[in-house]
This record gives sequence, structure tokens and C-alpha cells, in this order.
Amino acid sequence: MAIKVVPQVSTPVLNKGQVFFVCVIHGGGAAKHGPGAIKVMGEIMVNEEVFAKFRALLARVQKNSQFYQKKFKAAGFEIEDFKSPEDIAKLPFTTKEDLRETYPLHIQAAPDEEIIRIHSSSGTTGLPVIIPYTARDVADWAEMMCRCMQFAGLTNKDRVQITPGYGLWTAGIGFQAGVEKLGAMAIPMGPGNTEKQIRMMIDLKATAFIATSSYALLLAEEIYKRGLTQEINLKKAIIGSERWGDKMRARISAELGVELYDIYGLTEIYGPGISINCAHDSGLHYWDDYFYFEIIDPQTGKNVPDGECGELVITTLRKEGAPLIRYRTRDITRLLHGSCPCGRPYPRHDRISGRTDDMFKVKGVNMYPGQIDDVLHTVEGISSEYQIVLDRKDAKDSMLLRFEKQAGFDGESLELAVKKRVKTKIGIVIDTEALSLGELPRSEKKTARVIDNRYR
Repeated sequence: MAIKVVPQVSTPVLNKGQVFFVCVIHGGGAAKHGPGAIKVMGEIMVNEEVFAKFRALLARVQKNSQFYQKKFKAAGFEIEDFKSPEDIAKLPFTTKEDLRETYPLHIQAAPDEEIIRIHSSSGTTGLPVIIPYTARDVADWAEMMCRCMQFAGLTNKDRVQITPGYGLWTAGIGFQAGVEKLGAMAIPMGPGNTEKQIRMMIDLKATAFIATSSYALLLAEEIYKRGLTQEINLKKAIIGSERWGDKMRARISAELGVELYDIYGLTEIYGPGISINCAHDSGLHYWDDYFYFEIIDPQTGKNVPDGECGELVITTLRKEGAPLIRYRTRDITRLLHGSCPCGRPYPRHDRISGRTDDMFKVKGVNMYPGQIDDVLHTVEGISSEYQIVLDRKDAKDSMLLRFEKQAGFDGESLELAVKKRVKTKIGIVIDTEALSLGELPRSEKKTARVIDNRYR
């Protein structure tokens, strides 16, 4: 059955076996395209400059990348046949599985003497993906990160506390490069040690911090609990690495008194810094001088109609160490055409609303954590944190949805309301459990929303 992409907040009832995307619409903008745009297939918009970069990219990988030489040959694609924007759709996709097969460095497309650094994914679900960087790659990444800082309104007068990890992971060192290029003060804390994080934040008078949404919430709760809200100088927070809902955004912003900026990125591309929202919060600006974005139907691989939701596919237009062509990110979003009120020239995509590989099946129904977040968002009295626990009872699937409630609301009433709302919107009967604020586990990295005990 075809994947249904629903560009709305409400969630329809699903039939058993139906696959569904939650794609909550946040940004706006009618479909408008700048001068020099070439429209192809009624969907893809490519201007002449981007098409020229595509041709140059293909020439580079044909010469330097054994990985793409083999991929193109297997797909029956000849570089000489790439003559118009319509031919972009003929290029084969690149997937995470492809990159795992290149372990350790068979994705490398530049000579060893030009490679100055590597970064890596965690490898928790298989072989890690190792990405090599040239000096220009590192410089380009720093430029993109610096843009992100500027879009968040930071200047060289800011003091920026960096809490994501360093080492093989791309986050910490990438953020630091952007802060330093901006000329601001970097406070390179890295993850964990919340006691020291708060002490340094206060003593050094940090004006901004960078974190995952899970750790930002943990910090906000600790600062509020200790009565230190008036002692911090934070004005802005740049948050990334995981999907986070409106209720979590509201809590972090209110408890810390900060403006929030949503940053996006992937280790396989460069790292964080691919896109960020501006103060108007009407989508995330991405750097089209470095990337070409497409939105496809994840099942058919075809480009979706203009402005519709689907899977984000990225091509790196300048990367040297490990260029990627039509990389399937598995992230769900849509492109927002038209001008942002900020007036900047960079195009936008909507917030990431989920991942195609986050799906889990309960009682024959395919579901995503985003659907649950969507449902909980509509029930007054429920806070931002929730946990889905899947089990097998009497040879049948069971699902327990645990959520935290706000003070002053009756837990039993909320449990019943959520149970009814899930039945109406998603079509299955679940168990619910209302908890007090702080009862669910917090994380210094990413929060595990789904605990599946059925196959243990």
C-alpha cells in the first residue's frame, strides 16, 4: 500500500497494515522560484548555477571515487548522458547501508595527502560510517556553522557554551569551529557533568548554549529546581540532533527565558549546520550553495509534488573527501518555497517531523513516535515528556503510553482522555499512565521514546 503523506496536524484513523507519516506543517510560503530556474517534471526546480555544479560534481566523482564509479556502472548510468535537470532523477540513490559497506574508507574520493580528519557515526546498529574531510571540507563546514550562529542572532560579543560531544562525533568540534569563526567565545564543555555545566554557565556568564533537546530540558529543569533562573545570562539556545515537539520547546524556552533555534545536520553530510531557522521561525534556511535538496516519496523514490511532505534527499555540491549524491536521509520534511520575512536569499525546509525508519508496528498498525507526540499536543494538562512501552501479553501486542502531567491536572482524567484520543486518531486501544513531572528518565544525549520488550 502506498505511503500516505498527510500535511496536517490532525491524524487520521489507519487501517491495519497502512503506513503513515506525521508531517506537521510549521512553515509557510507559496511556491515561488527565482530567476533562472529551470522547471522539470513539474516538480524539481534547478537553476543553471546548480545544474553546472551538479555536472562538475559528477565529473569529480567519476574521476576520483571508486564507490560512485561502481554505483553508476551497476545502475547503468553514464556521465555522458547527464545533459539536463531531468537526468538528476536518473542518478541512483545513496543510502546509509551503502556507506556501511564502504567501511573503513572506501567512500574516500580524495588522495590521502589531502585528507586531514575523519568523523564517524556511532555504529550502534551496525558498522560505523567513517567520513573523511579535506581542508576545504573543514573550512566549508566552519562557514556553514558560522552562518548558523549569525542566523540565530549571535555576534562576536556572545559567550557560547557547547554541550554536545567531541571526538569522533561531528557535533562539538563543528559547533566550536562556527563559534570561533564568528569571533565569539567558545566554552567547550562537551556532554554530561550537569553540576559543572551549570556552574560554568553562571560564572562565565554564557549568553547562549548548544545542546540536544533532551539535555536542554534536563538543564532547564535543574536550573529551575535549584532556583538559579535569575543567575543565568542565557538569551539564546541552539538545539539539534533529535526531533522535539512544541511542548518541549515551550518548556525549555519558558524555564530558561531563551529564544530557541532549531539546527539540522547529519554526520554523513558534514555534521550539524546544514540548516537553521531564523528569528521569524518560518522554516529552516539551508545552504543551497553547498547542497541540493529533494523531497521524495520513500516508497516509490519519485519526487513528490511541490510543497508536499516526504523523505529529504541531499546531494553535496562542493564536498571533496566524501561527496554524496542523492543521499537518502530518512528524515521527513517538505520544502518551503517563497521568501522568508527575514529577506535572506537562502531557501527553507520545514522542521523535521520524524524519520521513515522510526516506524513500529502494534496490533497490525504501523506507527511513528511523531503520531503520539501529535496526539499528546492536543490534550491540555500534558507536559512534553512521554515514553512508549511495547510488550506481548497472552500472545498479543500491548502498548503502554506513559506521559508526564502538569501540576493541578487529574491523572485519571488525562489517562482516559489520551486513551480515547489515540483510539479516535490512530485506531488502536492502548493503556495509559500519567506521571508527575520528572518521573520519566532524562538523557544527556537523545531520549529513547520507544521501549520494545516484545522480542527480548
